[in-house]
Amino acid sequence: MTPTETGTRPRVEGERELEILEATLEVLDEVGYDLLTMDAVATRAKASKATLYRRWNGKPELVVAAIMAHKGVPVVPDTGTLRGDLLEAYCGGPGGLNDPLAQSVLSAVVTAMGRDPEFAEVYRRDFIGPKVESSRAIYERARARGEVHPDVDLSVLAPALAGIVLHRVFLLGDTVTPELIGQVLDEVILPAALHGPCSRS
Repeated sequence: MTPTETGTRPRVEGERELEILEATLEVLDEVGYDLLTMDAVATRAKASKATLYRRWNGKPELVVAAIMAHKGVPVVPDTGTLRGDLLEAYCGGPGGLNDPLAQSVLSAVVTAMGRDPEFAEVYRRDFIGPKVESSRAIYERARARGEVHPDVDLSVLAPALAGIVLHRVFLLGDTVTPELIGQVLDEVILPAALHGPCSRS
């Protein structure tokens, strides 16, 4: 009895899965999300389109899986300081904000989220959700060390670093470097974390 007859999907695993995910990122980098097709990825990966559909439901799931594979297993840094943890989280390893491929892919993702609600939903659920939890864990741990004011609203502060850096990249044309991220940390994020909210008269 074949896998199709039993109603189950054969798994694409190991090196073959990674090859397909790498091919997905290559196509995404070259043509963007709108023009990326399952056919194009299959051709690049030297696989059949049926092979892709056995593993992923469609383009949104495939692209998000490729992005997550490139960034690797989420790890919450623990350097002993909020500054060190945030530098490691945003600059450490592949997929950091200073990774050229990550920047190119993110540009395609931002465009896709505005045009494809299905992709936006999958990306927020599978990628953004865990990132938010990881970031919150960093700030909560820093708060326990006394580096974050007790009254700081982490839902406002935690996304601020990425927001400022991405604004500088996509709107101002800056290049992301550890020095840039360190400057934003030292002049904006860390003072805001330690000072807490301004008193309202």
